[in-house]
Amino acid sequence: MIEPYEKYRIRGWAVRFLAACISVGAAFLPVCAQSQPGPQNPPMAPAQTTQNNTQRLEPLKVRLGAQTGAVQINEYRIGPEDLLDISVFEAPELNCSVRVSAGGEISMPLLGVVKAVDLTPRELETVLNELLRRSYMKDPHVGVIVREMQSHTVSVVGAVKNPGVFQVRGSKSLLEMISLAGGLEDDAGGVLEVLRGAGLPTKTASASGGEATVEVNLKDLLNFKDPRFNVSVYPGDIVKVNRAGIVYVVGAVRKPGGFVVRNNESISALQALALAEGLTLTSSKGNARIIRTNPSTGEQTEIPLDFGKIMASKVPDPLLHPKDIIYVPSSAAKSALYRTADIATSAASGLIIYH
Repeated sequence: MIEPYEKYRIRGWAVRFLAACISVGAAFLPVCAQSQPGPQNPPMAPAQTTQNNTQRLEPLKVRLGAQTGAVQINEYRIGPEDLLDISVFEAPELNCSVRVSAGGEISMPLLGVVKAVDLTPRELETVLNELLRRSYMKDPHVGVIVREMQSHTVSVVGAVKNPGVFQVRGSKSLLEMISLAGGLEDDAGGVLEVLRGAGLPTKTASASGGEATVEVNLKDLLNFKDPRFNVSVYPGDIVKVNRAGIVYVVGAVRKPGGFVVRNNESISALQALALAEGLTLTSSKGNARIIRTNPSTGEQTEIPLDFGKIMASKVPDPLLHPKDIIYVPSSAAKSALYRTADIATSAASGLIIYH
């Protein structure tokens, strides 16, 4: 038989045990409630998903736009014809390699058409995660890798050793692009041009914005004193290295030929004559002329040139244009005189030898 005080002791132990069970159950109740699967939206058909992607991504676009300032300016942005490797870690069967269309879209299993152009790989991962989370998966993890870059090109043309089209990530400096093209040719002119967005398939500005064409003086660029001249070059730009002007000196001069006018500087007729190492003994220095061709019409004009008066400072020394030709004729009288002198010298030499 149980004594009364034993009954009370057993009853108190039972009450405490029951209270402990209730408290433990209350602690686990929220966890259990969270683990219960809630009502989920039924999967949408691929066609419906494709049609509604634009509307469903509007809030996400707003968030991505707010994060634009955090994206590095040099971070690669996806463009048309790029080849992407897309991996869905929870569903390997969705892994694929897709090429961005000319319109800037990719086609994904289950998701249909998704806009990818102008997004960074991280931003595209966010877009795909959001689309999969809303329709098919609870917590997807998508990875995007750019396997081939086909859209981010810079063309370098003109007076460089290896002109061509170069793939770039983000922006490059003007000197870097010239180095990629093998450096400058000997006849490089004094001015380089960066044509913004001229290589893009559509007439849109490049990532730099700003002026449509930027001109840079070659001498300022190579001095390395002011970094402003080493401008940034962006995908879609064209770097054009203009060739220097050439003037030609022909006729009765010691070294006829073409001479490069470097650094976009002007050259005078007397300076061009000095490059040709001067006149010969039979030159008709008063009857020289400049032959100038109109680049628009191809028409040639002749400008009289008197080196005798120029050397005597009686007339100004005219400046030449690129592709000008200085022609110095021979003097018939001087040629006859020197020919007679040569004959007389030869005869005298023969008589001396004979005697």
